[in-house]
Amino acid sequence: MMTQPEFKARLTMEAMVSPSEDQAKVVQAMAWVAGQLPEAVSVDGGMARLSSEDPKALIRLRDQLRDRHVRSAARKLLLRDRTDRSASVMLNRQAAAAGVVATCGSSEESPLGPIHLTISSDELDAVIDWLTGYAGG
Repeated sequence: MMTQPEFKARLTMEAMVSPSEDQAKVVQAMAWVAGQLPEAVSVDGGMARLSSEDPKALIRLRDQLRDRHVRSAARKLLLRDRTDRSASVMLNRQAAAAGVVATCGSSEESPLGPIHLTISSDELDAVIDWLTGYAGG
């Protein structure tokens, strides 16, 4: 059973796009992570950006963290790169293009450069607990 998020959150993803890359494929990899069509997508100056204020955009990320048994690693990374109202994690871009969410501890773990995912919320603890928690599956 899918647990719907009960908080407000903003999801933002950014990735560098090299001149030799297909911009649409980079955006498609980021959109796959969001699991739905985001409200805003842009590619400008070699940077692809995607954002959504719908917390349902985090469902696929949560499911992938659960299914791949990497919730505790993702939690550690989110808490490491956390501020008062936002938390960030890097995702392997090649894995995302293949339909898999894989976190990166450093940018060197994604040869073409990572997807930088930032989650902002006034209820950040609840968001991180929901994404990485073990209750309900």
